[in-house]
Amino acid sequence: MGEQENCVPPTSSSKKRSTSVAQPQQLPNLKRRVVLGELTNSPSIALAQCSDQPLKKRDDNMKEEESDQGALDEAEILTVSSVDPQRCAYSSSIYMHLHSLEMEANRRPLPNYMEKVQKDVSADMREVLVDWMVEISEEYKLVSDTLYLSVSYVDSFLSSFPISRNKLQLVGVSCMLIASKYEEISPPHAEDFCYITDNTFTKEEVLDMERNVLKFLNFEMSNPTTKNFLRIFTRTVNALENRKYFDAHFEFLGCYLAELSLLDYFCVRFLPSVVAASAIFLSRFTIQPEVHPWSRAMQFYSGYRPFDLKDCVLAIHDLQLNRKGSPMRSVRDKYTKQKFNCVATLSSPSEIPALYFEPMDK
Repeated sequence: MGEQENCVPPTSSSKKRSTSVAQPQQLPNLKRRVVLGELTNSPSIALAQCSDQPLKKRDDNMKEEESDQGALDEAEILTVSSVDPQRCAYSSSIYMHLHSLEMEANRRPLPNYMEKVQKDVSADMREVLVDWMVEISEEYKLVSDTLYLSVSYVDSFLSSFPISRNKLQLVGVSCMLIASKYEEISPPHAEDFCYITDNTFTKEEVLDMERNVLKFLNFEMSNPTTKNFLRIFTRTVNALENRKYFDAHFEFLGCYLAELSLLDYFCVRFLPSVVAASAIFLSRFTIQPEVHPWSRAMQFYSGYRPFDLKDCVLAIHDLQLNRKGSPMRSVRDKYTKQKFNCVATLSSPSEIPALYFEPMDK
């Protein structure tokens, strides 16, 4: 990458996390550094064991569904056919293109890279890093696509190259630099990311790691992310239910649950479209727990049956209830703010009825 970069004027909105790192002196007109704390193997965070079981493809799901459930009834077909593809951003060609991209092996991180590739980095350290990246994205007011893309780069890179724990933050900021240049109108430049790490790394180190990541990606930077699919599914639900107005609670809650999944190494095994569909499922359950959170129309559009989403839904549900007792707060604090309708404060029933994962009625 060239040395010429766009600059973002410093802001000062976030507080430096309380860690063992010493607080920097207050300087006038300078951004406060949000320094990443020491990476440790915290016993308070359970390490999820990942399965090597491959995910079923969408076509296989649909074939099985046709055999055991039959086709949509006439009323549902009319509902499905009446949805304006432009209104709900659900053109079949766009969805199938994104879905085919997410299925490509070179775009998918290994579901067990911590066990197979990394020797000095753990799932707990990854969680600390991603939590810090969420905080930085808020500090620099980056769009959510930048955050999702950054995390996808980190997981893909760590799936192929073992690194030492003292270089994990360097990988994180370099991936954020790349994603910012791809997604942002005025991205932060290398010096900003050096400053936000309290100058732990030099500009040359950041740019060198940036080159390494880009070379690994073969300059293919447009990976489909959970955010891409979340937009599609959210607009589809709004269109199917004939919503005329923006449902802030539903849309922000989906975003909150999807971002929580970024923290959990266990969720790396799921396709982005599965995570997005699961966030929609759980959002509907949180808002109206007495109503089935899925529908045959959504099943038809997404290609996912409720049972296909079960493992991912339960994993995100555990994150929502914080059953692992994670001390990471950035995502929760972000969505506790009024601008996100405080959706992080919404409570969800402790158990999801098993019948919600059963085959839909014929």
